[in-house]
Amino acid sequence: MLKDVIIIGAGASGLCAAIKLKQQNSAISVTILERLPRVGKKISVTGNGRCNITNRRIALDSYHGEKTSFAEFALKKYDNRLTEDFFYMLGVPFVFEENKAFPASFQASSVVDALRFAADELGVETLTETRVTDISPLKSGYKISTDKGVFEGKTLLVCSGLYSGGEKLGCSGDVPAILKRLGYRAVKATPAIVQLKTETDVVRRLKGIKINALARLQNNGKTVRKEFGEVLFCDYGLSGPPILQISRNASRLEGKITVCLDLFPEKQGNELLEELVKRAEILKDRSLDEFFTGMLNKRLGQTVLKLCGLLLSDTAASLDIKALKKVCDLLKGLEFKVTGNTGFINSQVTAGGISTAEFYDKTMMSKKHKGLFAAGEILDIDGDCGGFNLQWAWSSGMCAADGIIYYLKEKK
Repeated sequence: MLKDVIIIGAGASGLCAAIKLKQQNSAISVTILERLPRVGKKISVTGNGRCNITNRRIALDSYHGEKTSFAEFALKKYDNRLTEDFFYMLGVPFVFEENKAFPASFQASSVVDALRFAADELGVETLTETRVTDISPLKSGYKISTDKGVFEGKTLLVCSGLYSGGEKLGCSGDVPAILKRLGYRAVKATPAIVQLKTETDVVRRLKGIKINALARLQNNGKTVRKEFGEVLFCDYGLSGPPILQISRNASRLEGKITVCLDLFPEKQGNELLEELVKRAEILKDRSLDEFFTGMLNKRLGQTVLKLCGLLLSDTAASLDIKALKKVCDLLKGLEFKVTGNTGFINSQVTAGGISTAEFYDKTMMSKKHKGLFAAGEILDIDGDCGGFNLQWAWSSGMCAADGIIYYLKEKK
């Protein structure tokens, strides 16, 4: 039976598009093909299970890609306010932490359930454990081959995602590979919003410590990006919000890549040095292993002093201006050489993807194949931490739904 719309992928953009299609025209037949046993698996793990569903400050400068302007129309027309209204009507009101929006339940699973309930209630056919193996253009639409048989649709919407999360989240890269075989150009894919691996001699000593710091990503000594927030030291390297934010850039750079941590970003170097001089005078009889007690995480402070070549058994009275300057410089610039990242399996999103140059920004329809649409992560658009990637999923999904409605009307 020829369906009006077949959607590949029951993730954020796929479910959103399916619901919008049926809300606008209940007579349209919509079938979703999902390779996992349950829908919305990737949504359920977002925001550490709390689901940072969007952001009050949706702006193009929080998005990346070969041509970020592609996202402008969808993000503006189908904005965060429309997202809030959409979910309110599904029974999911929002609460806010600063600019970040969350479901009032603070449960990502409840967002998945609300989308699933709405799709079922509207008559969307969802076929799980169905893996797509090929896509073939037909005169009447598209033939989608799967391990459960062949499906045909007048239109096809691809929302399969890319590689982030790997097989466990249904992101194997099978569908992007199929689009490449159909002639679609792909922009190099790299993990984004991911932990960074560094040389481990220092981070292993600091494993488990969290500290607010300004993280500067440097490439061959030049600062590429900087972010402030809570940095977590791990046995393999660095994590925490500022590290996740700069990881996209780090994954795509070549040459010498370092992360430089300013442990006292609120103080200028001369101010911090003056404070250290006074501290050394006040605590002159205290051993250096306790010098930073009350000012800085004890283990981190001891590590900094050791890196400066100082003996923790000495007293603060032994610190001359030269030594204090060296300590100050390290506190303002604790540097780690980046050796890689923890991979697609641990990344929250993939940078890169199918080139947006092959699609129309106002409908998400392909320029190569009429009636073929794409939305969400599979396209070369990715956002920063903070709900930006889910907003792109909602915006592009809604935009594609409207594009499909218009296309089907024109075909009649």
